[in-house]
Amino acid sequence: MLKHALTYIFFGLMFLSYAQEHTSFSYIDLNIYSGNIARHNDNITHLIQEHPNGLILGWNKRVSGKKAWHQYYNLPEFGVSFSTHNFNNETLGNAYGLHAHYNFYFIKRRLMLRVAQGVSYVTNPYDKYENPKNIAFGSHLLSGTYLMLNYTRPQLFGPVGIQAGVTLLHLSNASIKAPNTSINTLALNFGLTTALEGIAHAEKNNPKAPIEIDSRIRYGIVFKTGMNQSDVVGSPQFPFYIFSVFAEKQLNHKNLVLFGTEYFNSKFLKEYIYYQSVAYPENKINSDLDYKRVGIYLGHELLFGRFSLQTQLGYYIYAPFDFEGNVYNRIGMKHYMTKRWFVSVSLKSHAAKAEALEFGTGLRL
Repeated sequence: MLKHALTYIFFGLMFLSYAQEHTSFSYIDLNIYSGNIARHNDNITHLIQEHPNGLILGWNKRVSGKKAWHQYYNLPEFGVSFSTHNFNNETLGNAYGLHAHYNFYFIKRRLMLRVAQGVSYVTNPYDKYENPKNIAFGSHLLSGTYLMLNYTRPQLFGPVGIQAGVTLLHLSNASIKAPNTSINTLALNFGLTTALEGIAHAEKNNPKAPIEIDSRIRYGIVFKTGMNQSDVVGSPQFPFYIFSVFAEKQLNHKNLVLFGTEYFNSKFLKEYIYYQSVAYPENKINSDLDYKRVGIYLGHELLFGRFSLQTQLGYYIYAPFDFEGNVYNRIGMKHYMTKRWFVSVSLKSHAAKAEALEFGTGLRL
């Protein structure tokens, strides 16, 4: 798990260092929240007891506005945030997270959407003997994600402002270690902001130059890898390998669409098929059944600078063993190091059930 934590930190620092330039406004915000755990899986019903609560402390800085995409996105902000998550439940314990985030603004900068990704530490994960009821977290280190939608009024009383809204917090280790049903908390939040420099009012200027758009259909290859485990607690962890080819087309300065096919070599599935054939002979599963899969997918990328938010929806055209159905989905971040080379981190799932945290590199041909 340490290498995954370091990767998240690396991507976060790269994300922030790329965005940071001399800007006119920065501030600190503190939000407190309270909410409910969503029952996305019937197996976690026994874990839904009290109302979880916590706080989110963030540092935020507005982009300079010197780049065209800054203007297209209405001068967003980048920052880092620290979160606490008190489940008020001895089985779940507490969680503490460090995140990199971006704030996007709408409706004359009164509505703010924050997208945050990082790593979280939980105090009381699953243990066969000490904590067998915690099927939500199989490890101390988890992927920590939150979305925050706030109505905000900065510098309402001198440097101090207020904000309030709703927050969705997600904790999961992406099936790197079982069990991993994950936890989603939907909460109401209220917070204060205090300016560190500059004024909050921002005028949107016309971009000095349009963003260059390559409207050709381009082709590329991707390799992804990582470690994961089946849902069988105590089963071994195995590496997986994914090879993909794709065709893409940029539609405008914000949107890119792509179509691809990919080959999955997931070693955990080989072990899982053997386990199913032995543990449940009544299902008549052949232990030698091919565990490899081939899929096709449609994808979209939301572009901002050298980064993009990628979403994909896929379908297995070859999958002899039915593992969580034929439809899968993916969400992640991509960083274009050059116009041709890129790196990515993504989460592959079947609906709300995570299968793998993928680390990839690719080449546009």
